[in-house]
Amino acid sequence: MTESNHRISEYDVDPLFLNRWSPRAFSGEALDEQALLTILDAGHWAPSAFNSQPWRFVYALRDTPEWDKLFPILNDFNQSWAKTASAIVILLSKTHFAAPGSSEEKLSYSHSFDAGAAWGAIALQAQLLGLQAHGMTGIHLDKAREILAIPEDGFRVEAAIAIGRPGDKTQLPDHLQGRETPSPRRPLAQVAFNGSFAG
Repeated sequence: MTESNHRISEYDVDPLFLNRWSPRAFSGEALDEQALLTILDAGHWAPSAFNSQPWRFVYALRDTPEWDKLFPILNDFNQSWAKTASAIVILLSKTHFAAPGSSEEKLSYSHSFDAGAAWGAIALQAQLLGLQAHGMTGIHLDKAREILAIPEDGFRVEAAIAIGRPGDKTQLPDHLQGRETPSPRRPLAQVAFNGSFAG
């Protein structure tokens, strides 16, 4: 059993996994680009089918022209709290790949799955640096394609990620302050089944 960050695991998982969570209140502190690139570097070491590495990261640090460019991609709700983050990352995946020994690209079944593995590594590396990362799909997909000049075919916009040092929850609207705590999980027995699917 592991207990950390107001969370309890039935098993002896590393506290790293319990200490990672998704705050909405960030301190608004500037983040050094070297630290952000360290976080993204962890993401780019994630596993992927055929080592195709389909993830792509477009990032912006707060108080920069790039921030002003990327911030409108978030929907209004996410803008309301992500405005105090230190960085925003837009996560994309390349939908096609050429298998080893082939020059022809075909649809990758796992491009989103692999990009999700990169997101997990990003979140854990942020936590190791004393930061947190909050992933979100509340984004304007069409606006992302337009602003970032993403081709219509070949890439999927997966999510946005806000990264920063956790801040004072009183900066959030009342209805979000009560949710500003690490969330629990269902018991493992409700999601892990031995030998047959049980919903």
